[in-house]
Amino acid sequence: MNYREESLKKHAEWNGKIEVTARIPVNTRDDLSLAYTPGVAEPCLAIQADYNKSFELTRRSNLVAVITDGTAVLGLGDIGPEAGMPVMEGKCLLFKEFGDVDAFPLCIRSKDVDEIVRTIYLLSGSFGGINLEDIGAPRCFEIERRLIEMCDIPIFHDDQHGTAIVVAAALLNALKIVKKDMAEIKIAMSGAGAAGVSIAKHLINMGATAGNIIMCNSRGTIYEGKPGLNSEIQEMAKITNKDKVDGTIADALKGADVFIGVSAPGTVTAEMVSTMAKDAIVFPMANPTPEIMPDEAKAGGARIVGTGRSDFPNQINNLLAFPGIFRGALDVRASVINEEMKVATSRALASLISDADLSEENIIPSALDKNVGKVVAAAVAEAARATGVARI
Repeated sequence: MNYREESLKKHAEWNGKIEVTARIPVNTRDDLSLAYTPGVAEPCLAIQADYNKSFELTRRSNLVAVITDGTAVLGLGDIGPEAGMPVMEGKCLLFKEFGDVDAFPLCIRSKDVDEIVRTIYLLSGSFGGINLEDIGAPRCFEIERRLIEMCDIPIFHDDQHGTAIVVAAALLNALKIVKKDMAEIKIAMSGAGAAGVSIAKHLINMGATAGNIIMCNSRGTIYEGKPGLNSEIQEMAKITNKDKVDGTIADALKGADVFIGVSAPGTVTAEMVSTMAKDAIVFPMANPTPEIMPDEAKAGGARIVGTGRSDFPNQINNLLAFPGIFRGALDVRASVINEEMKVATSRALASLISDADLSEENIIPSALDKNVGKVVAAAVAEAARATGVARI
């Protein structure tokens, strides 16, 4: 199937992938009077008296806003908010199918950080959580940070944290196979945007040694003192690449146990993989064409390969994380999604592959496994309670 051509036809047929449906019937005068005027005045007054009632007397408790400015949509780049709408609708569909979370797409016509933050904050009282999507770096870091400070509901940039969480889960299981320790491995990364930075931070939280991580952007390896780095990357440069390796991704890969790619096609060759440590783990996740194709990576000596694609084994897909994360956060009315909840998600995902089923081509659950969301939700809710951010 030519997915692009067929998808365009289907989108024209579907005329939208989501819709609003009523939860109650309105067939009689009593139905109308209870759902709307005059009866609706009573819940309005109850919420006025107690803000927390807004979660109990409306659908807010299960409603997430999926918000973009259209500046970093898939691999298409800055295509604008309206052009990003099919992706946002798709995300909302996945929220419902895999987490039973009602989600609504909002596409903002602005690239101004202050305007975006203010807009989302003003709308936040209508939702139980905010999923930021396809917002370009480095603006996405500031937008998320400021909204977390301002809002009393979970704010989650899935391009950053969802990717990081699933990568970490896959890596936990891959390390079991190759019998290596998270704290001791050397990690080379291609891509230092939103996903790259978040992956590095999350792996450190999972036990990786910061100094053993070498991050690369389009101008080569990143190290403290390198000119031209934005503030977010400068912070990472202070703690990673302890030996200040100066060069390209080829230099970073020499002796590395793990490669993680969130950059561009063709960044890595089989020859480069051949310089990695024995039993190398290679996660090239650029979409739709990875940094190196799996067969090339294997030819270079990689033992385990995972990509973002569904047509190869070990698909590292955000879908494994975000529905369950929000389901768990909403269930306990969490005020934030904190680092402990993210770590719990990675460990829960990894645990879904039993030791008996674990293999080089089976290190992560299927993205279509609808039981994943339930397991993740339970782990997230437990971590929220343990860290004191659950409100029910």
